[in-house]
Amino acid sequence: MNKFPLSVVIITKNEEEDIRECLKSVQWADEIIVVDDGSTDKTREIAREFTDKIIVKKMENEGRHRNWAYAQAENEWVLSLDADERITEELKEEIYQRLNEAGEFSAFTIPRKNFLGDYWLRFGGEYPAGQLRLFKKASFRFEEVEVHPRAFLEGKCGHLQKPMLHYSSKNFTDFLNKFNSQTTLEAKKWISTNRKVSLGHALRRTIDRFLRKYLFKKGYRDGFIGFMLALFAGLYQIISYAKYWEMKRQPTVNSLQSTAKN
Repeated sequence: MNKFPLSVVIITKNEEEDIRECLKSVQWADEIIVVDDGSTDKTREIAREFTDKIIVKKMENEGRHRNWAYAQAENEWVLSLDADERITEELKEEIYQRLNEAGEFSAFTIPRKNFLGDYWLRFGGEYPAGQLRLFKKASFRFEEVEVHPRAFLEGKCGHLQKPMLHYSSKNFTDFLNKFNSQTTLEAKKWISTNRKVSLGHALRRTIDRFLRKYLFKKGYRDGFIGFMLALFAGLYQIISYAKYWEMKRQPTVNSLQSTAKN
C-alpha cells in the first residue's frame, strides 16, 4: 500500500521511552520529521529506525520553534504530534477519508484521550478536548511565545471523531515535574509580555479553575485522580504567580546584594 501524502512533525527532547510507539503509529505517512531539542538519551537513535529526516534544533521559544518545524514539511497537510501521543488505526482511516474530501476545510481538530498512568481521564474537561493538530501548512501558525502559544488559522476548521491517545504523565511524580516546568515558563511569559498580575487576580483564578474543573466539568467523577488534577489546575495560577513575583523582585535583590558588597 502506498504511503499517504501527509507530513507528520514531532518535536522531541529526551523521549526515548515514548518515541518508538509514537513513530510506529504514523508509519503510514509518507513524510515523518523529527525536530529534536538536543536530546541526550537514545531519542534520535530510535527515530532513525523510522525516518532519516531528523533535525537537531534548540527550542528557545515554543511557538516559533513549532512554526519553524512545520515549515520543513514538503506536503500540503501537516499532522503535529508530541512523542507521548499515538494515532489509532481508526483515526488513521478517518484522516485518509477526510483529507481525500477536505474541500473547504483548512484544518481539523482531533479529540484526545488523556491518560495519567493507565487511567483514562474522562471528565474535568479532559475529554474529548479537541486539539487542532491536522492542518494545511500555509494556513496555520502558532503565536510565538514560550508556553501555551495560541493557534491562528486562516480558513474553516472541521472536527474529526476518532480520538488520538495521549500518555501525558506516567504517574504523579512525572505530572508534578511537568507542572513545575510549565509554571516556570508561564511566569517567564508574564514577565516577557509585561503582563500585570496581582495576587488577588491569581487567587481568584486559582479558585475559579478548581471549581470549574472539579464541579462544573464533573472532574469529581474521576475520583481521587480527578480531585488532584482539579487541585493542580487551580494551583497552576498561584504557583505561576509566586514564580512571577520572585522573578520581578530578582533585579532588586541583585542590586541590594551588589550594594552591600560595595
